[in-house]
Amino acid sequence: MQRTRHGRVGEHQPAGDADQGRAKQRAYCIAALEEGDDLSELRELLRTAGVAVVGQTVQHRDKPHPNSYLGPGKLEEVKLAAKAADANVVACDDELSPRQERNLEEALGMPVVDRTSIILDIFAGHAHSAEGKLQVELAQLEYNMARMRGLWTHLERLGASAATPGIGARGPGESQIETDRRLARNRITALRRKLVGVASSRATMRAERERAHLPQIALAGYTNAGKSTLLNHLTGAEVGVRDRLFHTLDPTTRELRVNGRPYLLSDTVGFIRKLPHQVVDAFAATLHETREADLILHVVDASADEEEMAEMLRAVDETLDAVGAGERPRLLVLNKADAIDDERREELRFAHPDGMLISAVTGEGVEQLGDRIEEEFRRSLRSVDLLLPYAEGARLAELHEFAGDLQRTDTADGVRIRARLPATLAERYSRYSVNGTPA
Repeated sequence: MQRTRHGRVGEHQPAGDADQGRAKQRAYCIAALEEGDDLSELRELLRTAGVAVVGQTVQHRDKPHPNSYLGPGKLEEVKLAAKAADANVVACDDELSPRQERNLEEALGMPVVDRTSIILDIFAGHAHSAEGKLQVELAQLEYNMARMRGLWTHLERLGASAATPGIGARGPGESQIETDRRLARNRITALRRKLVGVASSRATMRAERERAHLPQIALAGYTNAGKSTLLNHLTGAEVGVRDRLFHTLDPTTRELRVNGRPYLLSDTVGFIRKLPHQVVDAFAATLHETREADLILHVVDASADEEEMAEMLRAVDETLDAVGAGERPRLLVLNKADAIDDERREELRFAHPDGMLISAVTGEGVEQLGDRIEEEFRRSLRSVDLLLPYAEGARLAELHEFAGDLQRTDTADGVRIRARLPATLAERYSRYSVNGTPA
Protein backbone atom coordinates (compact mmCIF):
# COMPACT_ATOMS: atom_id res chain seq x y z
CA MET A 1 0.00 0.00 0.00
CA GLN A 2 1.43 3.37 -1.01
CA ARG A 3 0.05 6.73 0.06
CA THR A 4 1.19 9.98 -1.51
CA ARG A 5 1.52 13.18 0.47
CA HIS A 6 -1.68 14.44 -1.21
CA GLY A 7 -3.67 11.59 0.32
CA ARG A 8 -4.01 9.56 -2.91
CA VAL A 9 -3.89 5.85 -2.34
CA GLY A 10 -2.48 3.43 -4.89
CA GLU A 11 -2.35 -0.26 -4.19
CA HIS A 12 -0.06 -2.47 -6.23
CA GLN A 13 -1.01 -6.12 -5.91
CA PRO A 14 0.55 -9.10 -7.59
CA ALA A 15 -2.08 -11.52 -8.82
CA GLY A 16 -2.32 -15.25 -8.59
CA ASP A 17 -4.30 -15.52 -11.83
CA ALA A 18 -1.14 -15.72 -13.91
CA ASP A 19 0.72 -18.28 -11.83
CA GLN A 20 -0.24 -21.20 -14.06
CA GLY A 21 2.32 -20.60 -16.76
CA ARG A 22 2.91 -17.43 -18.73
CA ALA A 23 -0.41 -16.36 -20.23
CA LYS A 24 -0.53 -14.84 -23.71
CA GLN A 25 -2.49 -11.79 -22.49
CA ARG A 26 -1.48 -10.39 -19.13
CA ALA A 27 -3.51 -7.46 -17.83
CA TYR A 28 -2.64 -4.86 -15.24
CA CYS A 29 -5.85 -3.39 -13.77
CA ILE A 30 -6.36 0.29 -12.93
CA ALA A 31 -9.24 2.21 -11.38
CA ALA A 32 -10.09 5.66 -10.05
CA LEU A 33 -12.37 5.18 -7.05
CA GLU A 34 -13.68 7.48 -4.35
CA GLU A 35 -12.97 4.80 -1.76
CA GLY A 36 -12.06 1.13 -1.48
CA ASP A 37 -9.88 -0.95 -3.75
CA ASP A 38 -12.13 -3.84 -4.81
CA LEU A 39 -11.55 -4.71 -8.46
CA SER A 40 -12.79 -8.29 -8.13
CA GLU A 41 -15.48 -7.79 -10.78
CA LEU A 42 -13.00 -6.42 -13.32
CA ARG A 43 -10.68 -9.33 -12.58
CA GLU A 44 -13.57 -11.76 -13.07
CA LEU A 45 -14.48 -10.10 -16.37
CA LEU A 46 -10.90 -10.51 -17.56
CA ARG A 47 -10.83 -14.14 -16.41
CA THR A 48 -14.03 -14.76 -18.37
CA ALA A 49 -12.41 -13.15 -21.42
CA GLY A 50 -9.41 -15.49 -21.06
CA VAL A 51 -6.96 -12.82 -19.84
CA ALA A 52 -4.65 -13.32 -16.85
CA VAL A 53 -4.46 -10.56 -14.23
CA VAL A 54 -0.96 -9.74 -13.01
CA GLY A 55 -1.63 -6.79 -10.69
CA GLN A 56 -3.64 -3.67 -10.00
CA THR A 57 -3.42 -0.04 -8.98
CA VAL A 58 -6.26 1.98 -7.46
CA GLN A 59 -6.11 5.75 -7.12
CA HIS A 60 -8.54 7.43 -4.76
CA ARG A 61 -10.02 10.57 -6.29
CA ASP A 62 -13.45 12.17 -6.53
CA LYS A 63 -13.65 11.55 -10.27
CA PRO A 64 -11.28 10.31 -13.01
CA HIS A 65 -8.85 12.77 -14.58
CA PRO A 66 -10.59 14.16 -17.71
CA ASN A 67 -7.50 13.73 -19.91
CA SER A 68 -5.62 10.72 -18.57
CA TYR A 69 -8.08 8.96 -16.20
CA LEU A 70 -5.39 8.74 -13.49
CA GLY A 71 -3.28 11.65 -12.30
CA PRO A 72 0.13 12.22 -13.97
CA GLY A 73 2.10 11.09 -10.91
CA LYS A 74 0.07 7.89 -10.58
CA LEU A 75 0.57 7.11 -14.26
CA GLU A 76 4.32 6.85 -13.76
CA GLU A 77 3.76 4.43 -10.86
CA VAL A 78 1.44 2.32 -13.03
CA LYS A 79 3.95 2.27 -15.88
CA LEU A 80 6.71 0.93 -13.61
CA ALA A 81 4.40 -1.52 -11.81
CA ALA A 82 2.93 -2.89 -15.04
CA LYS A 83 6.39 -3.40 -16.52
CA ALA A 84 7.60 -5.14 -13.35
CA ALA A 85 4.56 -7.44 -13.46
CA ASP A 86 5.27 -8.33 -17.12
CA ALA A 87 1.89 -6.99 -18.25
CA ASN A 88 1.23 -6.48 -21.95
CA VAL A 89 -2.15 -4.71 -21.63
CA VAL A 90 -3.73 -2.31 -19.13
CA ALA A 91 -7.40 -2.84 -18.21
CA CYS A 92 -9.48 0.06 -16.84
CA ASP A 93 -12.53 -0.44 -14.60
CA ASP A 94 -14.50 2.36 -16.31
CA GLU A 95 -15.45 3.31 -19.85
CA LEU A 96 -12.77 5.62 -21.19
CA SER A 97 -13.28 8.52 -23.55
CA PRO A 98 -11.27 8.23 -26.79
CA ARG A 99 -8.99 11.01 -25.50
CA GLN A 100 -8.36 9.26 -22.19
CA GLU A 101 -7.63 6.01 -23.97
CA ARG A 102 -5.11 7.61 -26.36
CA ASN A 103 -3.36 9.52 -23.57
CA LEU A 104 -3.14 6.42 -21.38
CA GLU A 105 -1.60 4.38 -24.18
CA GLU A 106 0.96 7.09 -24.87
CA ALA A 107 1.84 7.47 -21.18
CA LEU A 108 2.01 3.74 -20.39
CA GLY A 109 3.52 2.53 -23.64
CA MET A 110 1.12 -0.39 -24.06
CA PRO A 111 -2.43 -1.11 -25.25
CA VAL A 112 -5.29 -0.03 -22.97
CA VAL A 113 -8.75 -1.65 -22.85
CA ASP A 114 -11.67 -0.33 -20.85
CA ARG A 115 -14.53 -2.09 -19.09
CA THR A 116 -16.94 -1.65 -21.99
CA SER A 117 -14.62 -3.21 -24.58
CA ILE A 118 -13.99 -6.18 -22.26
CA ILE A 119 -17.73 -6.78 -21.79
CA LEU A 120 -18.38 -6.47 -25.53
CA ASP A 121 -15.57 -8.96 -26.19
CA ILE A 122 -17.17 -11.44 -23.79
CA PHE A 123 -20.57 -10.90 -25.38
CA ALA A 124 -19.08 -11.53 -28.83
CA GLY A 125 -17.80 -14.91 -27.65
CA HIS A 126 -20.99 -15.94 -25.84
CA ALA A 127 -23.74 -14.90 -28.26
CA HIS A 128 -24.96 -17.91 -30.24
CA SER A 129 -28.34 -16.97 -31.68
CA ALA A 130 -28.64 -14.90 -34.84
CA GLU A 131 -30.21 -12.06 -32.86
CA GLY A 132 -27.51 -12.15 -30.19
CA LYS A 133 -24.72 -11.97 -32.77
CA LEU A 134 -26.39 -9.06 -34.55
CA GLN A 135 -26.86 -7.20 -31.28
CA VAL A 136 -23.23 -7.68 -30.26
CA GLU A 137 -21.91 -6.50 -33.62
CA LEU A 138 -24.16 -3.43 -33.47
CA ALA A 139 -22.97 -2.58 -29.95
CA GLN A 140 -19.31 -2.98 -30.97
CA LEU A 141 -19.70 -0.77 -34.04
CA GLU A 142 -21.47 1.98 -32.09
CA TYR A 143 -18.78 1.85 -29.41
CA ASN A 144 -15.94 1.98 -31.95
CA MET A 145 -17.42 4.77 -34.09
CA ALA A 146 -16.15 7.45 -31.68
CA ARG A 147 -12.72 5.81 -31.65
CA MET A 148 -12.06 5.88 -35.39
CA ARG A 149 -10.50 9.34 -35.21
CA GLY A 150 -6.75 9.04 -35.23
CA LEU A 151 -6.52 5.49 -36.61
CA TRP A 152 -5.10 6.87 -39.85
CA THR A 153 -3.20 9.91 -38.55
CA HIS A 154 -0.07 8.76 -40.38
CA LEU A 155 -1.90 9.55 -43.64
CA GLU A 156 -3.97 12.56 -42.64
CA ARG A 157 -2.13 15.29 -44.54
CA LEU A 158 -0.18 13.16 -46.96
CA GLY A 159 -0.22 14.86 -50.34
CA ALA A 160 -1.77 18.12 -49.12
CA SER A 161 -0.45 21.25 -47.49
CA ALA A 162 -1.69 21.97 -43.98
CA ALA A 163 -1.43 25.66 -44.81
CA THR A 164 -3.85 25.30 -47.72
CA PRO A 165 -7.35 24.96 -46.29
CA GLY A 166 -10.43 24.17 -48.34
CA ILE A 167 -9.95 22.81 -51.85
CA GLY A 168 -6.98 20.52 -52.20
CA ALA A 169 -6.60 20.11 -48.46
CA ARG A 170 -8.31 16.71 -48.27
CA GLY A 171 -5.60 14.05 -48.11
CA PRO A 172 -6.00 10.30 -48.53
CA GLY A 173 -5.82 9.87 -44.76
CA GLU A 174 -8.96 11.94 -44.23
CA SER A 175 -10.61 10.03 -47.06
CA GLN A 176 -9.76 6.75 -45.36
CA ILE A 177 -11.26 7.91 -42.05
CA GLU A 178 -14.44 9.09 -43.78
CA THR A 179 -14.60 5.81 -45.73
CA ASP A 180 -14.32 3.81 -42.53
CA ARG A 181 -17.01 5.88 -40.88
CA ARG A 182 -19.33 5.62 -43.86
CA LEU A 183 -18.88 1.84 -43.99
CA ALA A 184 -19.53 1.62 -40.25
CA ARG A 185 -22.67 3.79 -40.51
CA ASN A 186 -23.95 1.70 -43.41
CA ARG A 187 -23.33 -1.51 -41.48
CA ILE A 188 -25.07 -0.10 -38.39
CA THR A 189 -28.10 0.78 -40.53
CA ALA A 190 -28.11 -2.72 -42.06
CA LEU A 191 -27.83 -4.36 -38.63
CA ARG A 192 -30.70 -2.32 -37.24
CA ARG A 193 -32.82 -3.31 -40.24
CA LYS A 194 -32.02 -6.99 -39.68
CA LEU A 195 -32.79 -6.68 -35.98
CA VAL A 196 -36.20 -5.23 -36.80
CA GLY A 197 -36.88 -8.37 -38.85
CA VAL A 198 -35.66 -10.63 -36.04
CA ALA A 199 -37.74 -8.65 -33.53
CA SER A 200 -40.81 -9.19 -35.73
CA SER A 201 -40.21 -12.93 -35.71
CA ARG A 202 -39.76 -12.89 -31.95
CA ALA A 203 -42.95 -10.81 -31.60
CA THR A 204 -44.81 -13.44 -33.63
CA MET A 205 -43.54 -16.18 -31.32
CA ARG A 206 -44.47 -14.06 -28.31
CA ALA A 207 -47.96 -13.49 -29.70
CA GLU A 208 -48.37 -17.26 -30.06
CA ARG A 209 -47.39 -17.69 -26.42
CA GLU A 210 -49.80 -14.94 -25.38
CA ARG A 211 -52.61 -16.61 -27.30
CA ALA A 212 -52.04 -19.64 -25.09
CA HIS A 213 -52.83 -17.30 -22.15
CA LEU A 214 -50.02 -18.76 -20.06
CA PRO A 215 -48.77 -16.50 -17.26
CA GLN A 216 -45.22 -15.33 -18.04
CA ILE A 217 -42.35 -15.32 -15.55
CA ALA A 218 -38.89 -13.86 -16.24
CA LEU A 219 -35.71 -14.68 -14.37
CA ALA A 220 -33.61 -11.56 -13.88
CA GLY A 221 -30.63 -10.87 -11.71
CA TYR A 222 -26.95 -10.21 -11.39
CA THR A 223 -24.74 -12.28 -13.66
CA ASN A 224 -23.62 -15.56 -12.12
CA ALA A 225 -26.45 -15.51 -9.55
CA GLY A 226 -27.65 -18.96 -10.67
CA LYS A 227 -30.60 -18.09 -12.92
CA SER A 228 -29.87 -20.79 -15.49
CA THR A 229 -29.37 -23.40 -12.77
CA LEU A 230 -32.75 -22.43 -11.33
CA LEU A 231 -34.39 -22.62 -14.77
CA ASN A 232 -32.97 -26.13 -15.21
CA HIS A 233 -34.18 -27.24 -11.77
CA LEU A 234 -37.68 -25.83 -12.18
CA THR A 235 -38.35 -26.96 -15.74
CA GLY A 236 -35.98 -29.86 -16.43
CA ALA A 237 -34.26 -27.81 -19.14
CA GLU A 238 -30.60 -28.37 -19.98
CA VAL A 239 -29.33 -24.81 -20.35
CA GLY A 240 -25.53 -24.64 -20.18
CA VAL A 241 -24.22 -23.51 -16.79
CA ARG A 242 -20.65 -22.38 -16.04
CA ASP A 243 -18.94 -20.26 -13.39
CA ARG A 244 -18.40 -17.37 -15.78
CA LEU A 245 -19.92 -13.91 -16.14
CA PHE A 246 -22.47 -13.53 -18.96
CA HIS A 247 -22.44 -17.25 -19.74
CA THR A 248 -26.10 -17.03 -20.81
CA LEU A 249 -26.86 -14.29 -23.35
CA ASP A 250 -29.60 -15.70 -25.52
CA PRO A 251 -32.99 -15.92 -23.76
CA THR A 252 -34.44 -19.36 -23.10
CA THR A 253 -38.14 -20.00 -22.47
CA ARG A 254 -39.50 -23.24 -21.00
CA GLU A 255 -42.82 -24.38 -19.55
CA LEU A 256 -43.03 -24.51 -15.77
CA ARG A 257 -45.80 -26.36 -13.93
CA VAL A 258 -46.72 -25.46 -10.37
CA ASN A 259 -49.37 -27.72 -8.79
CA GLY A 260 -50.48 -28.66 -12.30
CA ARG A 261 -50.88 -25.07 -13.50
CA PRO A 262 -48.66 -24.12 -16.52
CA TYR A 263 -46.47 -21.01 -16.68
CA LEU A 264 -43.86 -19.78 -19.15
CA LEU A 265 -40.45 -19.23 -17.53
CA SER A 266 -37.76 -17.23 -19.39
CA ASP A 267 -34.08 -16.85 -18.53
CA THR A 268 -32.41 -13.54 -19.47
CA VAL A 269 -28.92 -12.11 -19.72
CA GLY A 270 -27.29 -11.38 -16.37
CA PHE A 271 -26.81 -7.79 -15.26
CA ILE A 272 -23.69 -6.18 -13.86
CA ARG A 273 -22.60 -2.93 -12.22
CA LYS A 274 -21.83 -0.15 -14.70
CA LEU A 275 -23.41 -2.11 -17.54
CA PRO A 276 -22.44 -0.17 -20.70
CA HIS A 277 -25.33 1.69 -22.30
CA GLN A 278 -24.42 0.11 -25.65
CA VAL A 279 -25.15 -3.28 -24.12
CA VAL A 280 -28.42 -2.12 -22.53
CA ASP A 281 -29.55 -0.59 -25.82
CA ALA A 282 -28.46 -3.56 -27.93
CA PHE A 283 -30.07 -6.15 -25.68
CA ALA A 284 -33.30 -4.27 -25.04
CA ALA A 285 -35.07 -6.69 -27.38
CA THR A 286 -33.55 -9.69 -25.60
CA LEU A 287 -34.71 -8.25 -22.29
CA HIS A 288 -38.23 -7.82 -23.69
CA GLU A 289 -39.20 -10.86 -21.59
CA THR A 290 -38.76 -8.77 -18.45
CA ARG A 291 -40.95 -5.96 -19.81
CA GLU A 292 -43.78 -8.34 -20.70
CA ALA A 293 -43.52 -10.65 -17.68
CA ASP A 294 -46.44 -10.99 -15.30
CA LEU A 295 -43.86 -11.67 -12.59
CA ILE A 296 -40.09 -11.16 -12.41
CA LEU A 297 -38.08 -13.52 -10.22
CA HIS A 298 -35.13 -11.37 -9.13
CA VAL A 299 -32.42 -13.94 -8.38
CA VAL A 300 -29.54 -12.82 -6.17
CA ASP A 301 -26.46 -14.59 -4.81
CA ALA A 302 -27.22 -15.02 -1.09
CA SER A 303 -23.61 -16.01 -0.37
CA ALA A 304 -22.43 -12.46 -1.07
CA ASP A 305 -22.04 -10.16 1.92
CA GLU A 306 -24.81 -7.65 2.58
CA GLU A 307 -22.94 -4.65 1.14
CA GLU A 308 -22.08 -6.48 -2.08
CA MET A 309 -25.63 -7.81 -2.33
CA ALA A 310 -27.01 -4.29 -1.99
CA GLU A 311 -24.85 -3.18 -4.94
CA MET A 312 -26.06 -6.15 -6.99
CA LEU A 313 -29.69 -5.40 -6.17
CA ARG A 314 -29.20 -1.74 -7.10
CA ALA A 315 -27.53 -2.66 -10.42
CA VAL A 316 -30.42 -4.93 -11.38
CA ASP A 317 -33.04 -2.36 -10.35
CA GLU A 318 -31.34 0.32 -12.46
CA THR A 319 -31.13 -1.96 -15.50
CA LEU A 320 -34.75 -3.06 -15.22
CA ASP A 321 -35.74 0.61 -15.05
CA ALA A 322 -33.59 1.31 -18.13
CA VAL A 323 -35.32 -1.38 -20.22
CA GLY A 324 -38.81 -0.38 -19.08
CA ALA A 325 -39.44 -3.24 -16.66
CA GLY A 326 -39.10 -1.33 -13.41
CA GLU A 327 -42.81 -1.44 -12.61
CA ARG A 328 -43.38 -5.15 -13.18
CA PRO A 329 -44.33 -7.28 -10.14
CA ARG A 330 -41.20 -8.73 -8.59
CA LEU A 331 -40.26 -11.53 -6.19
CA LEU A 332 -36.81 -11.64 -4.58
CA VAL A 333 -35.18 -15.09 -4.75
CA LEU A 334 -32.13 -15.55 -2.50
CA ASN A 335 -30.19 -18.32 -4.22
CA LYS A 336 -27.17 -20.41 -3.11
CA ALA A 337 -28.50 -21.27 0.34
CA ASP A 338 -26.17 -24.28 0.23
CA ALA A 339 -23.18 -21.91 0.43
CA ILE A 340 -24.14 -19.99 3.61
CA ASP A 341 -24.15 -20.74 7.34
CA ASP A 342 -26.92 -20.39 9.93
CA GLU A 343 -25.78 -16.91 10.95
CA ARG A 344 -26.04 -15.62 7.37
CA ARG A 345 -29.46 -17.25 7.03
CA GLU A 346 -30.69 -15.32 10.04
CA GLU A 347 -29.25 -12.08 8.63
CA LEU A 348 -31.12 -12.66 5.37
CA ARG A 349 -34.40 -13.35 7.14
CA PHE A 350 -34.06 -10.05 8.96
CA ALA A 351 -32.80 -7.96 6.00
CA HIS A 352 -35.11 -9.46 3.32
CA PRO A 353 -38.24 -10.79 5.06
CA ASP A 354 -40.15 -11.11 1.78
CA GLY A 355 -37.34 -12.96 -0.01
CA MET A 356 -37.40 -16.70 -0.75
CA LEU A 357 -34.23 -18.51 0.38
CA ILE A 358 -33.45 -21.42 -1.97
CA SER A 359 -30.67 -23.51 -3.45
CA ALA A 360 -31.04 -24.21 -7.16
CA VAL A 361 -28.30 -26.85 -6.78
CA THR A 362 -29.71 -28.92 -3.90
CA GLY A 363 -33.39 -28.05 -4.38
CA GLU A 364 -33.78 -26.53 -0.92
CA GLY A 365 -36.76 -24.15 -0.85
CA VAL A 366 -37.63 -24.69 -4.53
CA GLU A 367 -40.99 -26.32 -3.77
CA GLN A 368 -41.87 -23.43 -1.46
CA LEU A 369 -40.83 -21.04 -4.25
CA GLY A 370 -43.39 -22.72 -6.52
CA ASP A 371 -46.08 -22.20 -3.88
CA ARG A 372 -45.05 -18.55 -3.55
CA ILE A 373 -45.23 -18.06 -7.33
CA GLU A 374 -48.77 -19.42 -7.30
CA GLU A 375 -49.62 -17.16 -4.37
CA GLU A 376 -48.23 -14.08 -6.19
CA PHE A 377 -50.36 -14.85 -9.23
CA ARG A 378 -53.45 -15.40 -7.08
CA ARG A 379 -52.97 -11.92 -5.64
CA SER A 380 -53.08 -10.45 -9.13
CA LEU A 381 -56.25 -12.25 -10.20
CA ARG A 382 -59.33 -10.18 -11.09
CA SER A 383 -62.88 -11.24 -10.33
CA VAL A 384 -65.08 -11.50 -13.44
CA ASP A 385 -68.74 -12.25 -14.10
CA LEU A 386 -69.13 -13.59 -17.63
CA LEU A 387 -71.87 -14.96 -19.86
CA LEU A 388 -70.50 -17.15 -22.66
CA PRO A 389 -72.64 -18.57 -25.50
CA TYR A 390 -72.77 -22.38 -25.57
CA ALA A 391 -71.08 -22.25 -28.98
CA GLU A 392 -67.88 -20.94 -27.33
CA GLY A 393 -66.79 -24.39 -26.18
CA ALA A 394 -63.08 -23.66 -26.64
CA ARG A 395 -63.36 -20.51 -24.51
CA LEU A 396 -65.12 -22.45 -21.78
CA ALA A 397 -62.42 -25.12 -21.76
CA GLU A 398 -59.77 -22.41 -21.56
CA LEU A 399 -61.47 -20.82 -18.57
CA HIS A 400 -61.69 -24.14 -16.77
CA GLU A 401 -57.92 -24.55 -17.23
CA PHE A 402 -56.76 -21.09 -16.21
CA ALA A 403 -59.44 -19.62 -13.96
CA GLY A 404 -59.26 -19.65 -10.19
CA ASP A 405 -62.31 -20.28 -7.97
CA LEU A 406 -64.54 -20.90 -10.99
CA GLN A 407 -68.30 -21.13 -10.51
CA ARG A 408 -70.43 -22.22 -13.48
CA THR A 409 -74.16 -21.87 -13.97
CA ASP A 410 -76.00 -23.01 -17.11
CA THR A 411 -78.69 -20.56 -18.22
CA ALA A 412 -81.00 -20.23 -21.20
CA ASP A 413 -78.71 -17.62 -22.78
CA GLY A 414 -75.41 -19.36 -22.16
CA VAL A 415 -72.96 -20.35 -19.44
CA ARG A 416 -72.66 -17.90 -16.53
CA ILE A 417 -69.10 -17.92 -15.21
CA ARG A 418 -67.93 -16.28 -12.01
CA ALA A 419 -64.17 -16.69 -11.62
CA ARG A 420 -60.87 -15.01 -10.92
CA LEU A 421 -58.58 -14.52 -13.92
CA PRO A 422 -55.11 -13.10 -14.59
CA ALA A 423 -55.46 -9.45 -15.59
CA THR A 424 -54.37 -9.99 -19.20
CA LEU A 425 -56.80 -12.87 -19.64
CA ALA A 426 -59.62 -10.91 -17.95
CA GLU A 427 -59.18 -8.13 -20.50
CA ARG A 428 -59.54 -10.60 -23.39
CA TYR A 429 -62.86 -11.79 -21.96
CA SER A 430 -64.21 -8.29 -21.28
CA ARG A 431 -66.73 -8.53 -24.17
CA TYR A 432 -68.46 -11.43 -22.37
CA SER A 433 -68.72 -9.48 -19.11
CA VAL A 434 -72.19 -9.22 -17.62
CA ASN A 435 -73.24 -5.54 -17.87
CA GLY A 436 -69.77 -4.83 -19.25
CA THR A 437 -68.16 -4.76 -15.80
CA PRO A 438 -66.18 -7.16 -13.65
CA ALA A 439 -67.89 -8.95 -10.79
